[in-house]
Amino acid sequence: MLNELPAVRAVGEPVLPGAEPAATVSPGTVRSLTDFGAFVDIGGVDGLLHVADMAWTRVSKPADLLSVGAEVEVKILKIVRENRRVSLGMKQLMPDPWTLAADKYTVGSRIRGKVTRTTDFGAFVELEPGVEGLIHLSEMSWSKKQRKPSDVVKRNEMVEVIVLSANSAEHRIGLGLKQALGDPWEEAVKKYTPGTIVDGAVSSLTKFGAFVELEEGVEGMIHIADITHEKRLEHPKDALKESQQVRAVVIEVDRERRRIRLSMKQLEPTTADEYIADHKVGDVVTGRLVDVSREIAKVELGEGVFGICRLPKTAKSEATTAEAAPAADVSSLSAMLSAKWKQGKSQTSVSPEAPRSGQIRSLRITSMDTGQKKIEVELVS
Repeated sequence: MLNELPAVRAVGEPVLPGAEPAATVSPGTVRSLTDFGAFVDIGGVDGLLHVADMAWTRVSKPADLLSVGAEVEVKILKIVRENRRVSLGMKQLMPDPWTLAADKYTVGSRIRGKVTRTTDFGAFVELEPGVEGLIHLSEMSWSKKQRKPSDVVKRNEMVEVIVLSANSAEHRIGLGLKQALGDPWEEAVKKYTPGTIVDGAVSSLTKFGAFVELEEGVEGMIHIADITHEKRLEHPKDALKESQQVRAVVIEVDRERRRIRLSMKQLEPTTADEYIADHKVGDVVTGRLVDVSREIAKVELGEGVFGICRLPKTAKSEATTAEAAPAADVSSLSAMLSAKWKQGKSQTSVSPEAPRSGQIRSLRITSMDTGQKKIEVELVS
């Protein structure tokens, strides 16, 4: 009976005047097992050894650790005489592994542990008996894909993790799995340089563009204006869909903001590409001058195809003079042409007309750059 334990008091229970100091440790015999603990006989009185007080490690079922009739040593944790209850503990007889956890598991250290269980928000990893850390779902993968923890790690799997935080007083250690694998962006800036052609699957669509997964943890973004030359899109979904495989070219990399900008339309053949494919340097072609300045002229070589013509010095001065001179009237122009014809063909060495906007001129291709879609020409005398 409980009243027959005058020499037994709980940890921290005051000693009544005239009472002898009571022992807090007692031998006992396991009498029965339940789902939540074990009842232990400690000299005629049954005490409850709760499953949470059996060991510093996680115990799923009391039967995994104890059996009926087993002799055990327990510590009396609490006595409630009014309810005739005695609470017992076994783990309290062993050092608390968390007392040294803060010194052993410092932030930034790399350690190995065993996955004990997964939840909706993460996975628990046993670092040593009695000490577990949590890998939160957000620290499992660099990828932005929504996953369940059980899709990334499995129970009893050994994993390598990085300690992100440690609080031994609250028995909490935050762990990172993705940090142990290495940040893929460290290599991404070297691998995906501007001009690199890449393939990937569309991971998501937004109003302003499409995100493409290039590899685990690395995405690129195709702005809606960089999807196609063919037509103006109201939404990326008009041309793309999620999971679709696409090919694009890298046009910009921002390491600090972890962004890679891609373009699909730059890989589409344009009228300039077709023009360059059909011509070669040295070909004489016709073009219309659309914008003439003092040094260069922009030339329309075909529908949507433009070239640059560098004007010779004489052409520049003549162009300047032509721009500065007032427009001649019809009678003056007729008189000038009549005089030229009267001089005879042998005496005419008429200089080419000064270049001006709207003229159709003969030109010679001097260079073509397929990558930049650049064509340079010169006037043919």
